[in-house]
Amino acid sequence: MTTDDPQARYYAGIKMIRYDLVKEFVLAFVAVSLVVVGLSGVFSSPDDPAVTIQTWATKDPVDFVTTAASELAYQSGTAQYGQPYTNTPDAAQAVGPIAPQQWAGATTPIDTAKDFVIQPLGFAAVGDPALTKALQTYSSAGADQQQTWLTNYSTAVADATVANDEVSVAAGDYGPVPDLMAGMLGLARTGALDGLLLSSGNLYQTDFTKPLLFLGDGNYLSGLAADQHLTGDQWGMMNETGQYPGQTWLWLFSFWYQIPPFNTASNTDLVVILLMIVLTTLLALVPFIPILRDIPRWIPIHRLIWRRYYRGR
Repeated sequence: MTTDDPQARYYAGIKMIRYDLVKEFVLAFVAVSLVVVGLSGVFSSPDDPAVTIQTWATKDPVDFVTTAASELAYQSGTAQYGQPYTNTPDAAQAVGPIAPQQWAGATTPIDTAKDFVIQPLGFAAVGDPALTKALQTYSSAGADQQQTWLTNYSTAVADATVANDEVSVAAGDYGPVPDLMAGMLGLARTGALDGLLLSSGNLYQTDFTKPLLFLGDGNYLSGLAADQHLTGDQWGMMNETGQYPGQTWLWLFSFWYQIPPFNTASNTDLVVILLMIVLTTLLALVPFIPILRDIPRWIPIHRLIWRRYYRGR
């Protein structure tokens, strides 16, 4: 590079050293990798093992059969959720005429009795005469009779006991429901129910909607969430398992769920979403909104932050 070169004249008098960017990257990568591997060996991962229906049925069989009976009776949270799973009247959240949940419709239709109970038991009943008979008896009964059996069983199961890995209830008019629930419990404990609910007819079984909804209808999963401080009223949206911090940027969403009237409203989710849309819109329009756009000029906090820049100006 000659002295007539404009770039050489521009950098004249400036001390420069050689810098190998590739070498720097390799050294940084190796150092960070060693730190990560070392910390992983010391602290391990904060994530707990996945919760499955098999785990649920093994550790809390009473809650499992209680939930299965509610699915069969169309009394569970999923059965009465509304869109996108069911067309339950007045179940969708709305704010006046704004009801996007209802507008979208039941895009993922779920029949809890059929999808969660009857259909899986149909597979399990192959080669099982007792379970086959129980299914036939239940299916051939009228809707009123089915509801009577389920109501009686749901009442009795609140005082159920577990003996020899079986859930027992007091004697009563339950029809074939106890046999169906015993079949469900056996199917779940083998892990087969997890696979049956996951099956979607596609090559890759990646749709966990049904297993998660079934788990969510019971008390077992919510109890685990409460123990890990992951429920909505525990700022769960911002937490990770094991007391580790999570997505702190979600604090503004989670904040509204902690204060009245949002924490008691039946349409809280939709209200919070609409509120965040309004706040985000206001933030984007700050430069165009009179008075609001003048606040930085009236309260010049930015001059304190950038005091070196503004010094002497």
